Amino acid sequence: MAHKRSLNRVTLVGNVQPRDPEISHIPNLGKDVAKFTLVTAEVYMDKNNQWQESSEWHNVVAWGYVAKKIEKSVKRGSMLLVEGKIKSRKWQDKNGQDRKTVEIIADSVVILDKTEKQQNYSADSSYGNQSNSMNGNNDDNIQAPPEAQIDDDIQYDDPF
Repeated sequence: MAHKRSLNRVTLVGNVQPRDPEISHIPNLGKDVAKFTLVTAEVYMDKNNQWQESSEWHNVVAWGYVAKKIEKSVKRGSMLLVEGKIKSRKWQDKNGQDRKTVEIIADSVVILDKTEKQQNYSADSSYGNQSNSMNGNNDDNIQAPPEAQIDDDIQYDDPF
């Protein structure tokens, strides 16, 4: 096996569509899993000087702590920053046909919607238990690692 360095890292900013995240509990693993679709869009001007929009739909899967927080705070239309890795897997459908799925395995989700309390969720439990004093409410606010924190002075509005 070759000993070359490589990196499998994905950062996406988009909206949860077309439905709310699906949350399940996996009893034999003792973990929760959240599955949802994140849509990213690109706007560009074509050769005829007409604005065009191109969308990509990404299947996202989050486990454990991140899945629990998604269940509490994310719904259809939520704008998220998702960080994780690309994973492909093979499976068989009901008819026995081989299928392949490409998913983003999320280890960090940041909710970008301007809401009363803004929350950052990371799979790293060392950050998951810290409290954050945004708006004076410490119940569910989680402090993300310093490199993933959002600057409150910047407006994170949907540019489309």
